[in-house]
Amino acid sequence: MSDNVTSTIFGIYNADASALGEIRYTLGKITGNSSCELCNLTHGWNPFGKRDWKRACNSTSLELEIIHRDEATPSQLQAAQPLPAFITEDSGQWKTLMSKDEIAQFKNRPDDLLDELSQRLESSQW
Repeated sequence: MSDNVTSTIFGIYNADASALGEIRYTLGKITGNSSCELCNLTHGWNPFGKRDWKRACNSTSLELEIIHRDEATPSQLQAAQPLPAFITEDSGQWKTLMSKDEIAQFKNRPDDLLDELSQRLESSQW
């Protein structure tokens, strides 16, 4: 990894931030037409967030910023496809740190997910 890397990791939800976006996502989740593994991990049906996610975030040294897809820049969205994903910037380029399918493997294991993100960020092979 180059010296120009930012240490901030962006998690991008497969949902929009607006109230209408939240309603659309909820309806899609109920009908099985929409999913967001990152949403399931961070808050599920709890609008205040899952306790285990909050605890894991409070105990990590990672700089995380979780955003909705309508809050991401076009270049972030391009790097993060398919959503959700974790991305970071390396030498001015956004790169996927963890994909949708990889996030799904950490269901109900936020500590393990954050440990894996930390290892990938430190590794030059991601």
